[in-house]
Amino acid sequence: MKNIIIYLIITICLISGIWLGINNHKEEKKGKRSTEELKLKKLKNVNKEIDYFRDEHLDRYIAYQEKNPSLKTEDIIKRVNIGLDKSYYEETKKTPYHNKDYILVNKYISMEDNYIPNHLEDLDLSYSRSGMKLVHTAKTALEKMVTAAKEEGYMIRVMSSYRSYNYQVNLYNKYVQNDGKEAADTYSARPGYSEHQTGLCIDIDDGIVNYTDFEQSKSFKWMQENAHKYGFILRYPKDKSEITGYTYESWHYRYVGKKIASYIKKHNITFDEYYVMFIENKY
Repeated sequence: MKNIIIYLIITICLISGIWLGINNHKEEKKGKRSTEELKLKKLKNVNKEIDYFRDEHLDRYIAYQEKNPSLKTEDIIKRVNIGLDKSYYEETKKTPYHNKDYILVNKYISMEDNYIPNHLEDLDLSYSRSGMKLVHTAKTALEKMVTAAKEEGYMIRVMSSYRSYNYQVNLYNKYVQNDGKEAADTYSARPGYSEHQTGLCIDIDDGIVNYTDFEQSKSFKWMQENAHKYGFILRYPKDKSEITGYTYESWHYRYVGKKIASYIKKHNITFDEYYVMFIENKY
């Protein structure tokens, strides 16, 4: 009888413990849910409206919002997803989209040192400096754009295109030596982070003014109105430096394809924003 009583006591204790554990777990989950709901309320429950909201960034969204109260909630989400709540090059990752027209490289996403894009082709000297190369898709689109511009009386000439990792090493180091690292980082990409290594971007002039003064040319205006029709975007616009991380470059154009270029043009956003909205983690 004594053993039975002891057994019953132990059983009751175990059941009570399990019951308390379950209830404590439920209360803990309820508490976490309540805290999360309060945080989401600060963000106007935008997680229910946009599919690029990332749960793991919730605390970062809140912190960035507190520092930037004038920004729209949607812009908070985009900027944190890009990585703008972190210092440049602080937390970086390798691109998963090698040899894709929608590959993104910036101050948070890089390529391997030995990355060389497939299907690089020489550009014709009729519209390019010697030794220039682009990926086939970009080259084909570029030639159509150059021809269309020429037919309307405008000149587009490629001054720089694909650059290897080692080329960028030498170029970046030269800029650092001349202007210092902080200044160089505002206008030159560190090796492995340069769009030129993708084989999808070009620096251009009109054959008359220096490429750094391309904005002053008639060809620049033509590019502003027509580049997207051929799949190109002005990669580092004048009013988007805080998003792209680079100073305005009127001469730097990037091939992304007609669909993406047209959306970016219509909505006046950067490729960085488009990427976190429609590409990242979706392909």
